[in-house]
Amino acid sequence: MRVSKESSLVHEPALHTAEDATPQELRRAALRLLGMLVLLTLLVVPFLLLFPGGETTRTGLLAWLLVALALYWLYAGLGYQPVLLIQLMVFSAAAALLTTKAALLLVGIAQVAVIRWAARILIILGALLAVGNLGSMLLALRRRTR
Repeated sequence: MRVSKESSLVHEPALHTAEDATPQELRRAALRLLGMLVLLTLLVVPFLLLFPGGETTRTGLLAWLLVALALYWLYAGLGYQPVLLIQLMVFSAAAALLTTKAALLLVGIAQVAVIRWAARILIILGALLAVGNLGSMLLALRRRTR
């Protein structure tokens, strides 16, 4: 099979995930993920609490930020791909729910607190998935270095 010069210059995006990472790559990815989670917990969440908007607005901003982070974690391969995809789905559902709640508030429907409650549960579930992803990366690193 003959490969043309043009097709050899085009590269597919590399899928670097925890499943096929070397111990050094796994350690580096686990440290990056841990650093991002610590920064998110210590800096971003308290900053959002100071935000002058309402509770739905603050939670919605957090949800959209988590969607962006989940997309980055998936792109950068910071974990196991199935867990990252589920995490992205959960954060996206929370952001969609909160955006819907904000739209309902704009049209005058204010008695839908169950939407914000469900979105918070989804955000907590996504955060637990992120911690579980980090824990599984650290366990895999421990097994591979033995």
